[in-house]
Amino acid sequence: MDLIKAIIIAIIEGLTEYLPISSTAHMGFAANLLGLPEDEFLKMFQVSIQFGAILSVVVAYWKKFFDLKNLQFYFKLGFAVVPALVLGYLFDDKIEAVLGNQIAISSVLVLGGVILLFADKWFKNPRIDDEKEITIRSAITIGFWQCLAMMPGTSRSAASIIGGMTQGLTRKAAAEFSFFLAVPTMLAVTVYSVFLKTWGKETATPQKGYEMILASQDHILIFVVGNIVAFIVALIAIKAFIGVLNKYGFKPWGWYRIFVGIALLIYFYFFK
Repeated sequence: MDLIKAIIIAIIEGLTEYLPISSTAHMGFAANLLGLPEDEFLKMFQVSIQFGAILSVVVAYWKKFFDLKNLQFYFKLGFAVVPALVLGYLFDDKIEAVLGNQIAISSVLVLGGVILLFADKWFKNPRIDDEKEITIRSAITIGFWQCLAMMPGTSRSAASIIGGMTQGLTRKAAAEFSFFLAVPTMLAVTVYSVFLKTWGKETATPQKGYEMILASQDHILIFVVGNIVAFIVALIAIKAFIGVLNKYGFKPWGWYRIFVGIALLIYFYFFK
């Protein structure tokens, strides 16, 4: 992977990580269209640049993340991330098996888009507009909703936002809690995928782990630039998304998913 292609992937990660359109699907499609081989380096790069996206949320909401007096905030995130940690570990192999199935992921994009077209009609009377009003029970429920995104193409953001709205949150409050929940979730995925899974004894031999470490050292510029780009783009996307969501709801994202999903289904079915 050269630097230009790495920047393109990082831009896509930054744009899509917090939008309800599935960053995993978009990065996978982009890598395919760019002709990148589906090797361990690409997988590690796609996971590692999530660190930049994580930092964008922490910076955008730094007062919330560093308010040590509000311990309930940390407890809520801690309880909410547990379902994803447990189920993600248990079903990791099955998730990996679907990642290369572009037809399945494109189909999920379309299905998710149809659901988003009607999501606004299902939740008309929100009562919670602030994170402090979210109970730990509701946080755990949102955490289980987030697990729907284990099916590539679903979108972690969409699943957790809709999960929040089922608990009476406004679109804005649900979106922001989805951002907050992304930090421990994505941090756990990054640590597990890059360090424990790729380099650890579970899936890699010592020789393979050594080779991966060398690869990361040889491509240190790609990792650094990728994270910086993902950070900057995600920081912009977060603010823009809140504004669009408040004004237009989920419909624009639903139609986008349907259009892109159908286009990709045609591409992968007839031309690949």
